[in-house]
Amino acid sequence: MDEQGRAKISDFGLAKLLNPDQTKTLTDIRGTRGYVAPEWHRKLPVTVKADVYSFGVVLLEIICCRRGVNWDLVEEEAVLEEWVYRCFQTGELRKLLVGDEVVEEKQLERMVRVGLWCVLDEPTLRPSMKKVLLMLEGTVDIPVPPSPTSFLAAI
Repeated sequence: MDEQGRAKISDFGLAKLLNPDQTKTLTDIRGTRGYVAPEWHRKLPVTVKADVYSFGVVLLEIICCRRGVNWDLVEEEAVLEEWVYRCFQTGELRKLLVGDEVVEEKQLERMVRVGLWCVLDEPTLRPSMKKVLLMLEGTVDIPVPPSPTSFLAAI
């Protein structure tokens, strides 16, 4: 997201396709900071579920019109996925919206549930992208997501 809250989508998944000698960076972690799944930080095997995590971060950013981490906010709101989960848990999803934005409440809850499933700390619990699509379309029920663990706690 840029400073005006516009979505800027780029390299999800593509960074992993490059060999280390095909890039100017010399790091084991490849991808855009803030969208990198926790397994990268833990040196665990990286699967397609890393891209599901990145998608979930982008989805939550679009819903809330803000970046995934913003240390200028109060601590309880600084890490987006944790704040979104607290608002979901307490039934205060309207707090996630900017101003007097008009949205369909059921659709908002569906999007939030999908985003929260995607950003789960444990990769095996994240849905496949096919299932994410079905959840977004409303074709399948979306169970209540468990609490995500911040990637900051994993470092």
